[in-house]
Amino acid sequence: MVVLQLNWRRMELNFRFLLSGADVITTATYQASVQGFISHLDVGCDEARELLMSGVHLAKETVETFPSGDRSLLVAGSVGPYGAFLHDGSEYSGAYAQGMSVEELKQWHKPQVECLAAAGADLVAFETIPSVKEAQAVVELLREFPDCNAWLSFSCKDEKHISDGSPFVDAVRLACRSPQLLAVGVNCCRPAVVEPLLDSARAALGPGVSWVVYPNSGEEWDTEQGWHRSELAAGWTPELSDAWLKQGAALLGGCCRIGPAHIAALREQLKGSSTSSSDLADSNT
Repeated sequence: MVVLQLNWRRMELNFRFLLSGADVITTATYQASVQGFISHLDVGCDEARELLMSGVHLAKETVETFPSGDRSLLVAGSVGPYGAFLHDGSEYSGAYAQGMSVEELKQWHKPQVECLAAAGADLVAFETIPSVKEAQAVVELLREFPDCNAWLSFSCKDEKHISDGSPFVDAVRLACRSPQLLAVGVNCCRPAVVEPLLDSARAALGPGVSWVVYPNSGEEWDTEQGWHRSELAAGWTPELSDAWLKQGAALLGGCCRIGPAHIAALREQLKGSSTSSSDLADSNT
């Protein structure tokens, strides 16, 4: 089955990320959902849940077989936004949330979180969340899983706003209502916007909550053209991590179009930083 083949491919890629120095690997479940499997693979609910859980099982198998030495390795169960299920790039706009209630978004995410938690993920990664409404839904949903810890990262449109146009500071303030969130931040945005985004919301970061930062390569997603880079857009470089560390980032890494070689370069950069105590998260692609 294609899904299992993708999971095995992810297992191989995760091993390469671990070799490059990653401490946290994510599951190949960003666009996966129980409803999506049922709709597109013509499987029953139980099989759909097993497929979703297989992402965690394979990631944990990778960690367990990797010669980690004294490194503490974690598996983050990836939960993408509702827009990822739509396959139309709307995780970079959040437009769909206008027609959905918080409760509807909450119920949409619930089966995915149930499966990842039941399969033994060390934490849940709510990724590329584009709207305050969807962030509220996952924060409320976490209360139903009191043994789960998580991070929540937003997709952002510019230096001060998440993708639906809401101020990043408001999104961070809402996210920090949850005592189960270990980190809040950004992913799959242009690297150049990270520093001003974190500055804009510094006062809203709750006690005991750190920043999670893993932007993409600097390219932008277009539903017609795919990934493309503007000539004026600055790309991802490991040196950018120095500023993010000073701002309080505890989870650093890369998202789309960032590979093991980038993570290896970031690991080397962090070795030279006297302020580094951060974990490296791998890409979710």
